[in-house]
Amino acid sequence: MQKILVTGGLGFIGSNLVKMLLDKNFYVINVDKISYASNFYNLKDISNKKNYKFFKTDIGNKKKLKKIFNLFKPICVFNLAAETHVDRSIDGPKKFIESNILGTFNLLECFKEFSKKNKKSKLIHISTDEVFGDVLVGRSRETDSYAPSSPYAATKASSDHLVYSYVRTYDIPAIITNCSNNYGPRQHPEKLIPKLIYNAMNNKPLPIYGKGKNSREWIYVNDHCDALIKVFQKGKIGHFYNIGSNFNINNLKVIKILLSTIKRKIKIGRHVKIKFVKDRPGHDLRYAINSSKIKKELGWKPKTRFIEGIENTFSWYFKNKSYYSLLKKKDIIRRVGLKK
Repeated sequence: MQKILVTGGLGFIGSNLVKMLLDKNFYVINVDKISYASNFYNLKDISNKKNYKFFKTDIGNKKKLKKIFNLFKPICVFNLAAETHVDRSIDGPKKFIESNILGTFNLLECFKEFSKKNKKSKLIHISTDEVFGDVLVGRSRETDSYAPSSPYAATKASSDHLVYSYVRTYDIPAIITNCSNNYGPRQHPEKLIPKLIYNAMNNKPLPIYGKGKNSREWIYVNDHCDALIKVFQKGKIGHFYNIGSNFNINNLKVIKILLSTIKRKIKIGRHVKIKFVKDRPGHDLRYAINSSKIKKELGWKPKTRFIEGIENTFSWYFKNKSYYSLLKKKDIIRRVGLKK
């Protein structure tokens, strides 16, 4: 049974990836420092599986990481350990620099040493489309220049550059992926869709930045995880792969589709209405990536239509209301990311 290490495996994308890997009969080692965005609820059904092991470890802890590498000798490392919320990066960039840049550097140092003796192992570094910045026309390709707008995006861009430099300089077997906006089960409600679902189920207004015209390319989380496994199995060392759905929609339309879905499932309260709020500083208008490379070279394509994914997402949160109760209420309803 092949062993795979997932960093940040208690988070949104990480936990969904862990479940998919287990379903495909891999042995999964989950490393997570347990931040506010981590949640044991995300993997409550698999915690006792024989082919699953969890370690509470920060990727900044080189000593612990080296022990885990040498003990399990993973065939692949998926690096999803990162601070990810743009608004929080506006409030406090330091944590993002420590986790996304210094944490990645530490992981690279451990993997560099490990891969010398374990040459078949690969590192898949998971990044974001936000590194390309505002894309008002067309779609960003893997060869396009980075132009990050937020401290979050800047730290992810830095980590991508670090990983690529280790490929070129030290010949480590690593691949970088840049994905569009994910949505689906197990996402922390500081992000748009789970926040809207929480508010709709609790008779609260639906906040939307500015005029709701900001456009994002949305991909269902399981489609992203499926792509990551394809990259592990067939991806070329040293390459970048964009992972997206080619489906763009602005935030106002996201709310309208979500509301339409929710109204078919439950009766909503009179306070569940769109509420325009002050925009995020430096808010990019549009993200869009070209994913033709992964489709042509690896034979991957997304399977989940947005409306279907929204229905699946709402159903999960509706059936798992206790998920919200495990989070600090201020982390669900508090507005962050306004310049002081």
